Amino acid sequence: MAKSTARKGADAGLGGFGALFDLKAAGFHDPILVSTTDGVGTKLKIAIETGLHDTVGIDLVAMCVNDLIVQGAEPLLFLDYFATGKLDVASAKRVIAGIAEGCKRAGCALVGGETAEMPGMYAAGDYDLAGFSVGAVERDRVLPRADITAGDAVLGIASSGVHSNGFSLVRKIAEQEKLSWNSPAPFDSSKTLGAALLEPTRIYVKPALKAIASGAVKGMAHITGGGLLENIPRVLPDGTGIRIDAKSWAAPPVFKWLAKVGNIDASEMARTFNCGIGLIVITASAEADAVTKIFADNGEKAFRIGAVEANKTAHRVTLVGADKVWPC
Repeated sequence: MAKSTARKGADAGLGGFGALFDLKAAGFHDPILVSTTDGVGTKLKIAIETGLHDTVGIDLVAMCVNDLIVQGAEPLLFLDYFATGKLDVASAKRVIAGIAEGCKRAGCALVGGETAEMPGMYAAGDYDLAGFSVGAVERDRVLPRADITAGDAVLGIASSGVHSNGFSLVRKIAEQEKLSWNSPAPFDSSKTLGAALLEPTRIYVKPALKAIASGAVKGMAHITGGGLLENIPRVLPDGTGIRIDAKSWAAPPVFKWLAKVGNIDASEMARTFNCGIGLIVITASAEADAVTKIFADNGEKAFRIGAVEANKTAHRVTLVGADKVWPC
């Protein structure tokens, strides 16, 4: 599985004490290295309790490589850490297959990792995952750019669902509603609740790299823990904010269900979940249509959801219309 992820600069060979990567062979001239680490969180509990282990590896890769791409970096290599009380080879193989699939979607090499058995640390059948990724970006193409300014367009790239954040609350709501993971999903009767919630995080790397190569992208934000309200300010220069119209995209039904049965108000929804937007892209208004087309041509739904504005307050994301589309 690791060999299937080989790319220029890495042959994906395993067994050494460390993995080597040749930046020159990968085509870089004056690179800055960017590194990330992340996990899948309590979404893993659903995978463990349902026995559906095939996609959490994709989530693991996505959480790391999407953080690389928003800084303009191309993901190059990935390592995983799989910890359990006693290794179940069959389920671990399914997890690792998902990691390899995620690496292929991101174009990075799975170059190694660690499998740890720790009896007494984990209950029978439990496991935990962590991921580590390294990418590179040419020095003059690091994001966000310094020229983000009032009037720039804000694009939202659709998520595939809850992705990998907010699952402690999701699990609490499912318990409150007395739903099992094998129950029909209240928001999608064609799937069980467990299968619907395990829809993997989208990996935005390849379309985002094409958009960045166009020269039109000024900044991007990966919408993870902290939701729309806390991730977007991380890429904004001082004195700016963003106004977002929640009516400009259709949030997946899972979010309307969570808001309604969990009695979650709009601001808390936007602080906890991605609410249907997994990636924010900032571009000059005149370039917005071209960037939207790049994402659309590469299989991603993109919406023009707002604009950058002058803002000197502590609340740098103004969300309008959410109380009309996320019922509670």
